[in-house]
Amino acid sequence: MLNQFSRTELLIGQDAVRKLACSRVAVFGVGGVGGYAAEALARSGVGTLDLIDDDKVCLTNINRQIHALYSTLGQYKVDVAKARCLDINPNAVVNTYKIFYSPATQSQFDFCQYDYVVDAIDTVTGKIALVMQAKESGTPIISSMGAGNKMNAAAFEVADIYETSVCPLAKVMRRELKRRAVSELKVVYSKEVPVTPDASEAASCKNNCICPPGTARNCAARRQIPGSNAFVPGVAGLIIAGEVIGDLIK
Repeated sequence: MLNQFSRTELLIGQDAVRKLACSRVAVFGVGGVGGYAAEALARSGVGTLDLIDDDKVCLTNINRQIHALYSTLGQYKVDVAKARCLDINPNAVVNTYKIFYSPATQSQFDFCQYDYVVDAIDTVTGKIALVMQAKESGTPIISSMGAGNKMNAAAFEVADIYETSVCPLAKVMRRELKRRAVSELKVVYSKEVPVTPDASEAASCKNNCICPPGTARNCAARRQIPGSNAFVPGVAGLIIAGEVIGDLIK
């Protein structure tokens, strides 16, 4: 019988589709990169998704985040993403966590229950904690490196963290993971040199924050506000989803 995954089945076969339906993937960070990754995983038939993010949809998210619309402003990103995923696949299980993942909150998650972990968060301390927790549990993980301040969506590559270059975030991650004796990590990164964002006050969220009321980590409290666009984060998220699907059905 034809269903929403029939065209996928033509490519990977019925057994692989069934395997995806029985898989559970956690997406940490449901913004520009993670939002596209989560939706692509849902459209690929992943049966259970865990979405982790404490942020709300802001007006300045509309230019790049798949769930950001005027109709969703002020709503939690995980709630909006869950609604979209269930509209794609009503049989899916979507668990949401309005939590800012960090070393202080990592104990709330048992990685042994996941078949794969997607790291699409912004903070270095959080990314390192995710990698270490995944390694300790033996759970596959893929990590997004810097997508902000970039314009070339065709420049992304999939590589081991120790094969990366140019990307400032990847450089920091290489150093920190080496200190922790982590021997490998699959990442999506770009060698494009970041653009220097416009520093004018009128265009700065940091100086003119319009985050929804009740936002725990608004722009005024953040160290730096990167520029972004409609295509670079989405491409990174779709590449991540493709890698996850490929690994799950091996």
